[in-house]
Amino acid sequence: MKADTVLSRPEAGVLATNKLLRNTYLLLSMTLLFSAMTAGASMYLNLPHPGMILTLVGFYGLLFAITKFRNSAVGIVLVFALTGFMGLTLGPILTMYIKAFTNGHELIMMALGGTGTIFLGLSGYALTTRKDFSFLGGFLMVGILVAFLAGIGAVVFSIPALSLAVSAMFILLMSGMILFQTSLMVNGGETNYIMATVNLYVSIYNLFLSLLQILGVFGGDD
Repeated sequence: MKADTVLSRPEAGVLATNKLLRNTYLLLSMTLLFSAMTAGASMYLNLPHPGMILTLVGFYGLLFAITKFRNSAVGIVLVFALTGFMGLTLGPILTMYIKAFTNGHELIMMALGGTGTIFLGLSGYALTTRKDFSFLGGFLMVGILVAFLAGIGAVVFSIPALSLAVSAMFILLMSGMILFQTSLMVNGGETNYIMATVNLYVSIYNLFLSLLQILGVFGGDD
């Protein structure tokens, strides 16, 4: 019986990891689709952007609620509330790019394609190699905090160069977050698919916006 038990533990771990990955990517796909739908609705209705303060309050309020209910079905509902809300905030930004640049649609598609390529490439690498990228955690947290504060400063003081630098920082940081989060799931550091989904969604969202901003600066046609 002891030998059977020992042999079953690795198998049980593999099954648990596969279940976590399956649930995470399924929920992530559904939330990305839902977010795209709310963004489209926001564009169709020509809704104004809620502003930085309301966006931050809504985001962190829903994130806190998700963390509290991450082990229940309520958490799933809150994930859709968060991603739907973020989609609503994204719609006015996309509308702005379409109106500001004659090739606005192309910029959006390029940013979307770049985001998908980066996400699939980094996730595939982490899943295939199963390398442990947990050592990136501390660096990423500090980097995101610095970039976040710099981003606020760029908006408040209207410094385009700083805003562009922040976008470049976020591309690197969100790429690192994708590696970090995928590695956690593969190596047992993350066992909750709701939190894994939220972390990956936020990384994808910020990566897309950062790519879009850089493309708008260097490739936008007035």
